[in-house]
Amino acid sequence: MHRREFVKSAAVAAGIASLASLLPAEEATPASNGMIYRKLGRTGERVSAIGLGGYHLGQKTLDESEAIRLTHQAIDRGINFLDNCWDYNGGVSEERMGKALAGGYRGKIFLMTKLDGRTKAEAARQIDESLRRLATDRIDLMQIHEIIRLDDPDRVFAEGGTMEALNDARQAGKIRYIGFTGHKDPLVHLRMLEEARKRNVHFDTVQMPLNVMDAHFRSFAHDVLPVLVREGIAPLGMKSLGDQFVLQSKTATPIECLHYCLNLPIAVQIAGIDSQQVLDQAFEAVKTFKPMTEAQVSQILNKTREAAQAGRFEPYKTSAHFDGTAANPKWLG
Repeated sequence: MHRREFVKSAAVAAGIASLASLLPAEEATPASNGMIYRKLGRTGERVSAIGLGGYHLGQKTLDESEAIRLTHQAIDRGINFLDNCWDYNGGVSEERMGKALAGGYRGKIFLMTKLDGRTKAEAARQIDESLRRLATDRIDLMQIHEIIRLDDPDRVFAEGGTMEALNDARQAGKIRYIGFTGHKDPLVHLRMLEEARKRNVHFDTVQMPLNVMDAHFRSFAHDVLPVLVREGIAPLGMKSLGDQFVLQSKTATPIECLHYCLNLPIAVQIAGIDSQQVLDQAFEAVKTFKPMTEAQVSQILNKTREAAQAGRFEPYKTSAHFDGTAANPKWLG
């Protein structure tokens, strides 16, 4: 790494290390059941600091009965934030989660899913389909999925666009809160937030990649996270292990990766869980978490700085491999 790049990266890392001071003490302390709970922005909701990712639950490599068992165990052990998306595994992820939430489990959790539609008609259709698959009459949080293009905000806020369907659904009691997600570039998130401000729209949540690599390359933690905290929007983290790519760098352990994320002033870090081992690992990270000093954060980021350059271990930022709506433009409408 050139010296100028090193100095810039070190300065960014120092800024991220200081973000820990924005995390209230009560949101870093486990409850009696061992889980940490945090405020979801201005909503008044309290959610588990680890969220159960829905994508992995619908994969063919995971049996449906095991997916349901893992979901039940996660909830029984204290996870109350469940993530999903209309397009995950052709709808299988939502269908399995719907089955898991039967028998009283729905009332124990905060349910989030996402939609892809960029037209009012397509977004409305996807909302109704998600409600059917999840076997519920109300979704707690609906997020606009894959805000990854600079023109996505224009389509979302256009006449006959996504926001009209979301506002109608909220008025009808089908959804409670609204947010958006993306994994490509902080500039796209910032433009989405700027366009929302112009229209006096306050998003309840924003989801983005947060991990030990992100700190050094197109950093959401550096560029977006402070804006969300300042505006009272709940930050949701994802890709703590970068879909295992971060671990392939051999610069940090899974627990170190999760501790780094839990140390940020976020509401939830969503974790993809497809086995008992991964579920136990998430709870172990919460159990052993203690607020980190700036020096401790800097130590982790120093280990990952070289590997993080050019986004080598964050292909969701640098390639189209993770861009489901690019491969399936019909989902946008």
